[in-house]
Amino acid sequence: MKRRKTRLVKAGGISIGGGNPVSVQAMCTTDTRDWAATSRQINSLERAGCEIARVAIPDGEAALAVGKIKKRIKIPLVADVHFDWRLALEALRQGADKIRINPGNIGSAAGVREIALACAAKGVPVRVGVNAGSLKSLKNRGVRWSANEWASRMADEALEQTAELEKYGLKDLVVSLKADDTERTILANRIFSGQSDIPLHLGVTEAGSFISGAVKSAIALGTLLSEGIGDTIRVSLTEEPEVQVRCAFEILKALGLREFGPEIISCPTCGRCRAPVRNVVSELEKKIYSSPELMRLSRGLKIAVMGCAVNGPGEARQADFGIAGGKGEGVWFEKGKITKKLPQSRWVSAIISRIRL
Repeated sequence: MKRRKTRLVKAGGISIGGGNPVSVQAMCTTDTRDWAATSRQINSLERAGCEIARVAIPDGEAALAVGKIKKRIKIPLVADVHFDWRLALEALRQGADKIRINPGNIGSAAGVREIALACAAKGVPVRVGVNAGSLKSLKNRGVRWSANEWASRMADEALEQTAELEKYGLKDLVVSLKADDTERTILANRIFSGQSDIPLHLGVTEAGSFISGAVKSAIALGTLLSEGIGDTIRVSLTEEPEVQVRCAFEILKALGLREFGPEIISCPTCGRCRAPVRNVVSELEKKIYSSPELMRLSRGLKIAVMGCAVNGPGEARQADFGIAGGKGEGVWFEKGKITKKLPQSRWVSAIISRIRL
């Protein structure tokens, strides 16, 4: 699919926009002031595939912790700052690779100017994060705008803030326009992308728990990405951040934009099924996605786990290899051709061994 042409922005070692692959971000759930715990979580996120990590900067202690965290991680670090622009400057001094601010609550115009000048001098980008619930123009909390009007106001605030930052020589900018629903998120990003070449970070804010949040995120992000809009993404779930990373990559993988581990196809099971398909798939995914080596080796593979002869080699003919289950045993097939039988106890180990070939 054709991607929207955007300017190139670099956050640490990651290139955003400019035709580069859509990158995956996550936000830490730890208290940033606990730099040891935050560093451990970021290292875990990196093993899960995360490419950019964001941390909350609620006070000066958290800003000072950025330096300690940076020494212990490899991926770029984004400092998320609200209310006090001075925290952004301290995080920048401590080595933050990117600063995230919200035009609705960052404070004075003088503070925005200081952030812009400092970031421009260091070559550090700023993400302007516009959330539907914290617009500067949202004076009356009971306001009832249409989705189109709300989206237009979001895009206008982003354009206004980026113009202000560019006035001070800061060109390394990323914008996010997020709402807690798919309609406003899609509309706002469409409007902005038609008026600016600034790269877009996509997400549905406060998307919800795993099922509801994943569905909303897949619809909103998938729609925009399929239109060529979006340069980096985060899936905001009320789950461990490693789960958010996996979900983000699955969206990109489904659209053919990134490869991430294998594509595991499995049947939903029915009354014909005599195989523990769900258990096998669960164990297989745990083993693969907890191992960077297996994720790398299985990249681009299509693996099938089927519950019976009906959903076996025939329907999974496009899989590279897989199992079609029966009672106590199953048939192993490659490219739709059955090659041998295997007991259930060996299904997972056989698939892992085949990945390692």
